[in-house]
Amino acid sequence: DGRAPLLSVFGGKITTYRRLAESALEKLGLHVGSEVHGKRGWTGKEALPGGAFALGDKVRMAEQLRRDKPFLTAAHCQRLIRSYGTDALAMMAAVKSEPDLGRHFGADLFEIEVRYLMTREWAKSGADVAWRRSKLGLRLSPDQAAGLDAFVTAQRASAA
Repeated sequence: DGRAPLLSVFGGKITTYRRLAESALEKLGLHVGSEVHGKRGWTGKEALPGGAFALGDKVRMAEQLRRDKPFLTAAHCQRLIRSYGTDALAMMAAVKSEPDLGRHFGADLFEIEVRYLMTREWAKSGADVAWRRSKLGLRLSPDQAAGLDAFVTAQRASAA
């Protein structure tokens, strides 16, 4: 009838998220007059952003990041590679020393990662960074979480 469609999705499993997303896009594609991405069932063969590497390379990449950035702990390097894959290397490419990481929010969360999450993964709040994007909320104190949220809020306000 010319009105925008509404599709609500409830539930789902982490193991079936790709198929659920493909099904949703196929249903919406019917209303916008196009087949999504030109073919059905394509996402199962595609790597997620930063994930175009062999699984066995994860350890090697974390070790390389640690060699290149000796001011990062081994655990921090492993978390970055596990979370972002090759995108972690791009995120850290311009970082030459610890001050280049920017503000430290607690745990091993620094401003460079927060800015990455805001620009590349559309994080909109401190809670979005700490819980939906990284699960670092498990390791941040309430004061640290509040500082993170204030930073994200201020950055969004200055960008508007």
